[in-house]
Amino acid sequence: QLQLVESGGGLVQPGGSLRLSCAASGFSLDGYSIGWFRQAPGKEREGVLCINSGGGRLLYTYSVEGRFIVSRDNAKNTVYLEMNSLKPEDTAVYYCAAQMNYYCPDPANQFEYWGQGTQVTVST
Repeated sequence: QLQLVESGGGLVQPGGSLRLSCAASGFSLDGYSIGWFRQAPGKEREGVLCINSGGGRLLYTYSVEGRFIVSRDNAKNTVYLEMNSLKPEDTAVYYCAAQMNYYCPDPANQFEYWGQGTQVTVST
């Protein structure tokens, strides 16, 4: 079974921080690029950040530049998304996705495996 499971979502106040995890099971993330995506209510899904199999990063949306950090721990078969200085407009369901390529897809439309998503709500 090839599976990605996101966790760490929840309710946070504006200006706060949150760390999401994307854990893989049934396969190793070595050799995969991992992308983070989000979908806000009534809006299309958008790419956020990607980390390639060598640890290089690709920014998909400038709205999170300087605030979000993506990292990976291959020993734990897990990828993380650290979100800082959160804004209400960051509210969305966040998904992770995996593509077996060294480099991150550009544009962000070629990922094979997807998680179920975790809700992030930024509100008072």
